[in-house]
Amino acid sequence: MPVIMVDIKQNISLQALNSLAIPSLASHFVELTQEQDLPAIITYCNAHQLPMRVLGGGSNLVLSDRIDACVVHNALLGREIVGQTIDRVEIDIAGGENWHDLVAWTIAQGWSGLENLALIPGTVGAAPVQNIGAYGVELADRLVSVRAYDLFNSEFRIFSNAECLFEYRNSIFKSDENRYLICSIRLTVEQDFVPTLEYGPLQSLKAQPDLCAADVFDRVVAIRQAKLPDPRLIPNAGSFFKNPLVGADVFQRLQQQFPDLVSFQSGADYKIAAGWLIDRAALRGQSSAAGVGCYSEQALVLINPRRASSTDVLAWSGWVQQQVEGLFGLALEVEPRFWS
Repeated sequence: MPVIMVDIKQNISLQALNSLAIPSLASHFVELTQEQDLPAIITYCNAHQLPMRVLGGGSNLVLSDRIDACVVHNALLGREIVGQTIDRVEIDIAGGENWHDLVAWTIAQGWSGLENLALIPGTVGAAPVQNIGAYGVELADRLVSVRAYDLFNSEFRIFSNAECLFEYRNSIFKSDENRYLICSIRLTVEQDFVPTLEYGPLQSLKAQPDLCAADVFDRVVAIRQAKLPDPRLIPNAGSFFKNPLVGADVFQRLQQQFPDLVSFQSGADYKIAAGWLIDRAALRGQSSAAGVGCYSEQALVLINPRRASSTDVLAWSGWVQQQVEGLFGLALEVEPRFWS
């Protein structure tokens, strides 16, 4: 069998590959464009005693100034229809594909199911890691399976939906971080439009005649563009904190104290809107001396316009957590992952 050579570079800047634009240097870096290169990459890393880090779109990461590892940038591309009935279509999508482009493509095909997830930054391979979600829909609602490469055991593995252990912004791929590189995912979408319009800004669409998936897609894009800055212009990582999940007793206490509390019921518990908490703590539009702050149009979005370091980003996020906990008694959990 011929030896496959891979182009592993050294001391590569990751500033353009993370949406917070944090200055960061990878000691080793490789662009993964074909699955068959994975064994050679693992052999190289083992020979040089290098840990591996899997990088997608870099939209949910806080990077330290130096990453002493081999950063494997998932650039696998491809889309394929693998099953079709009168009601549904199953599609396989490679991990390096852009998530929003995928959603737009399904809308162009006349399918529905992903429209609420429009304009979420990042790659398809990163979507299961966070179990991305928005406006009443989560990836787990549409995912059939994940095909991943186990970097520890050097083998491909297929995870069913149940085996992904999906939770709110969590999965087996996040809890066992950097063990699996997601090569592709299989999703199911609908031939006929089945809307999910329970989230506040989408409810007005219920009265729209001849509503279609493209209408919901357009509304979601408009909402997100109004609230979220373009990371190419103002570096950010989207929603920086998770919505705290509290029991009925805590919810009732908070509602009595703050009648304008924004919350959403989740089973027997309640999700408290983290953006509302930060806004109520008077932090929206505020920033640190390094320029890291809470976006003026959406307090939940942490921005880094001066391309400050991870130290500055984490210092501000810690300040936000401290202020919210002091005012509400709630601990905000950071959504992006931190690479040291």
